[in-house]
Amino acid sequence: MSRRSLLFGFAAGAALTGCGVPAAYVKPGERARRDDSERDRSVDFANWPLYVDTDDEDTSERPTLSAFTERTGISVRYTEEINDNDEFFGKISPALMNHQETGRDLIVVSDWMAARFVRLGWVQEMDRAKQPNVAKYLDPQLRSPAFDDGRLHSVPWQSGITGIAYNRRKLGREIQHTDDLWADDLRGKVTLLSGLDESFALLMQGNGVDVTRWTADDFHTVCEQVERLVKAKHIRRFTGNDYIKDLSTGDVLACQAYSGDVIQLQADNPDIEFVVPQEGAELWAESLMIPNLARHKRNAEALVDHYYEPEVAAELAAWVNYVCPVPAARDVLASSKDEETAALAEDPLIFPDDEMRKRLAIARDITSEERTEFAKRWNSIVGL
Repeated sequence: MSRRSLLFGFAAGAALTGCGVPAAYVKPGERARRDDSERDRSVDFANWPLYVDTDDEDTSERPTLSAFTERTGISVRYTEEINDNDEFFGKISPALMNHQETGRDLIVVSDWMAARFVRLGWVQEMDRAKQPNVAKYLDPQLRSPAFDDGRLHSVPWQSGITGIAYNRRKLGREIQHTDDLWADDLRGKVTLLSGLDESFALLMQGNGVDVTRWTADDFHTVCEQVERLVKAKHIRRFTGNDYIKDLSTGDVLACQAYSGDVIQLQADNPDIEFVVPQEGAELWAESLMIPNLARHKRNAEALVDHYYEPEVAAELAAWVNYVCPVPAARDVLASSKDEETAALAEDPLIFPDDEMRKRLAIARDITSEERTEFAKRWNSIVGL
């Protein structure tokens, strides 16, 4: 299951944008409560399914979490309750809006959703003095997204790339550019991602747009292009994570895709290729954040820092196969005596090389003022 799965609606976000988001803003001085970390050596951690390592023989055992507890004495109540960014936002927003506890000390959401939490003042700054590993090892390319300057409120859990996947053998040629998707021999054999936040950046990059500062005109240009492609029946359909099945069966030959998914597909089908187009692709992250009024803030900060130890980050990266936000973990994997594990250190979809990094960019997020209009237009094209 992909953490970048299809987001079917923007109802929760749109409703709040139109009905009181400014009034729901929480000032910095009102975000913290008395910390129970010393008295209660625990932390409540909400994450997506299949997003932490498990033991091969006992899937209820999570080695990196167990190692944290053994080292610190802090127990972790770990729940796989986040299946969709908007759904989870709707689940905890009433508490945050009303200055109440969420019952969670640490959550993981996609950065475009993290931007919403930061704008609303619903998450707390982390104390980097208590997180030396984060300060030292966080990937420089992920250190200062537009929505959270200096990454004070968020720390990437895992990162990834939205690019192009295709079946090279069946297509019979390479894809190197985004507009290669629009070639005649791919008519009816291409899918794009349904989610607005997941899809727009790569398409803009194909037009030569700097997605760190794209404009409304750039967005509407993309919409016009996609509308024409839909009318011409060039785009087979819009998908969530089900593009994996379409690509595996050959129903589609090329599609927008996430790097972590393709690594898993390649294990069964080496003909599947993943491309960062020459014009660029989107680098994204899903980030850890501490909600307002969390009871165990210091414990949560310690757990975040645990995952930034290169050895721990390497263990997690070997299991989830997304872009590791700790480049120093590469050397740990490379030194493994297990050949398959060591080979991961050379995979550019886990540790992008310098040449690939030049073509990766973190898109600026869609603002609350833009979202309602943009979502309405995009969803009308997609059919949501």
